Amino acid sequence: MDAQPTVMKYVATLLLLSALVYTASSVTHYSIPEEMEVGSVVANLAADLGIDVQTLERRKIRLDILASKKYLDVNKDSGDLFILERIDREYLCISKTVCYLKMEVILENPVRIFNIELEIMDINDNAPYFRRDTINLDVSESTAVGERFSLSNAVDPDIGSNSIKSYYLSESANFDIEIQTGRDGSKFADLILKKALDREEQAVHNLILTAVDGGVPARSGTASIIVRVLDTNDNAPQFDKDNYTINLTENAPIGSLVVKLNATDRDEGSNSDIIYSYSLYTSEKTQQAFSLNPDNGDIRVKEMINYEDFRIYDMEIIATDKGANSLSGKCKVKILITDMNDNHPEISIKSFTSPVKEDIAVNTVIAVVSVSDKDSGENGQVDIHISDDLPFALKESSDNYYELLVSEPLDREKVPEYDITITVTDRGNPPLSDNETITLELLDINDNVPQFPQTFYTIPVMENNAPGALLSSLTAIDPDLHENQYLVYFIIEKEIVNTSMSMLFSINPENGNLYALKTFDYEIEKEFLFHIEARDSGVPPLSSNVTVHIIIMDQNDNTPLIVSPWRAHGSVVEEKIPRSTDKGTLIAKVIAIDSDSVHNSRITYQFLHNTDATLFSLDQYNGEIRTMRMFSYRDSRHQQLVVIAKDNGEPALSATVTIKLSTVETALKTYADMTEVPLGYDIFSDLNLYLVIGLGSVSFLLLITILVTIVLKCQKTKPSKAAPPCRNSVISERNSTIADSTLVSNDAYWYSLFLAETRKGKLVVRQPVPKGARYVVSSLPRSTGLTETSDSAASTLQYSK
Repeated sequence: MDAQPTVMKYVATLLLLSALVYTASSVTHYSIPEEMEVGSVVANLAADLGIDVQTLERRKIRLDILASKKYLDVNKDSGDLFILERIDREYLCISKTVCYLKMEVILENPVRIFNIELEIMDINDNAPYFRRDTINLDVSESTAVGERFSLSNAVDPDIGSNSIKSYYLSESANFDIEIQTGRDGSKFADLILKKALDREEQAVHNLILTAVDGGVPARSGTASIIVRVLDTNDNAPQFDKDNYTINLTENAPIGSLVVKLNATDRDEGSNSDIIYSYSLYTSEKTQQAFSLNPDNGDIRVKEMINYEDFRIYDMEIIATDKGANSLSGKCKVKILITDMNDNHPEISIKSFTSPVKEDIAVNTVIAVVSVSDKDSGENGQVDIHISDDLPFALKESSDNYYELLVSEPLDREKVPEYDITITVTDRGNPPLSDNETITLELLDINDNVPQFPQTFYTIPVMENNAPGALLSSLTAIDPDLHENQYLVYFIIEKEIVNTSMSMLFSINPENGNLYALKTFDYEIEKEFLFHIEARDSGVPPLSSNVTVHIIIMDQNDNTPLIVSPWRAHGSVVEEKIPRSTDKGTLIAKVIAIDSDSVHNSRITYQFLHNTDATLFSLDQYNGEIRTMRMFSYRDSRHQQLVVIAKDNGEPALSATVTIKLSTVETALKTYADMTEVPLGYDIFSDLNLYLVIGLGSVSFLLLITILVTIVLKCQKTKPSKAAPPCRNSVISERNSTIADSTLVSNDAYWYSLFLAETRKGKLVVRQPVPKGARYVVSSLPRSTGLTETSDSAASTLQYSK
């Protein structure tokens, strides 16, 4: 019972093995060209192997390829065998003439295995190529015709008819190729020399070798063949000319080049290297006179050549190359010696006078020279000359003797000395010359007046200068020399108001520095005009002078002085005005004066304090204070105004006045009535007492000043420009009773004062004032009229500068 199942199992196994052996023994063959597109169908395995297409999926058909890559696969739906990856026969079967790809198709249920062989057919997809793109050959030019030279063959990965079929050589007169076939059927070419080479005609031959396969269409590859022709010594050296004729002047410098011979050899390398030498036919005398450089063929002068000794030199030169079997060439050289002007003319100074004074007379002889030349004929004839730019001339006195004369006036200040070059030239060809230079020095005479750079100097000097201050340096120039050049400076004396210039100014006699000896005040002295002389130390001395204009420049050193309204004590002024005063009414006028210059004394007025800015206005130029509106019941009875008078200096100076205004409730009394005070009333009050004392003192001092001025003016011979009148204005009145006035300049030497209001008992009138006189303000009693004056009633303020 146990043996029967065992036997049945054995039989079943045997049958299975028999089926497998039968399956493996049958092989299906297919052939395809290489490089088919991916997805291309090779065959239908289901139809070729007799397999039902419907069972392929169920039987799990698969394809095993015996290769490193899976190039094909089976479509389980249709049974088609298709290309999965592009197949390259040259990659898959290297160096094989037949290429197979083996596969197994395996089915299950039941198991079946089919062997498939896929032959990969070659296509002409590769072009021939040479392993080296350039083939270099060195061939001697003496190589015999018919000589063969092996060339590297081309390679084509394809097989059969697609492999290399033939070779072609580019057109050449000297070379050809012969195609050989190897045992394996490969083709290669030999290069054959069909014509003798000549390196001197063509040293390099460039050929192109082309390999062509048998495919359709045919493919090809190329390689460059460079044949370099090697030289053999088959050319003898040759000179540029067979005969040379050279002209050489006598006394040519030793080492100078006579001729440069040049021989060439068409060979190369050592075969073209040339050595130059004298032949046996060249005399010893010639070889002693000239040297031959064996390397470059230079012939140079070896010793002094003299026309009188030897006139013609003949030589034969041989050029030999350095080849193994040396070759040589030769040429003849004839050197003709020509005579030359080889003696220089000579010049000799026989007499020469130097130095001479610059005022030497024209045509005076200063030198005698002689000339000579050892040559004869034209070579011995000489010409003598000097530069045409020099103030001298040459005059022949006898044979070969010449005098050097002064031809123009001389001036040492322009040219202190002359370098006179006397040149002699012979008439040879080429001419020879010689020269001699003599130096003529000129002695100075005092013929130049000192000169100032300017004829008029204007020197501004700021007032309040320090005594001894340097004002300017006035330097003159004298182009003479030594004592004729030494200058001394003086101030030419001139008196101004009995004052000598030397008391006001001082000049350094050596360097011309001008100094102030005192402090100047612009308000007293404004300018000075005098002369300064510069004198040299020559004999006789020469001098010149220059005008100096000193202008005193104003400084803002005077504070404005407020002269109106009058202030008895301090700087506060009290005024009373009606409360019914109309708009635009003149309340007061501030007048200030400044004794500085016009620019610095220009006064402007401003409010420093104004109780009510809407009530009063101040004219910044004339100082008038006017009402801007009428008073209202809201306005305070007391108003305080602080006015500052500021000049135009830098920095500006100023003065202030305080005006206290009180309004009174009256519409009937005028401004004049409110300020009405009898002349005799409170004549001995404190205010009037001080005023009388002050006016008396001022009048006394003014009288003294007038007397001194009159005495000085009587002693003056002429008016001075040093102190022109300055611009001043003085207006004064007691207790601020001036109602209207104008500040007038004395530029036209006039003074004006206007009063718009009358006062009780007196009238102030306008009076003309002559130039230079004092300003006078006179108060006249009204009852006397305009033509009368009263000394007792007049209040006079006098002011003078």
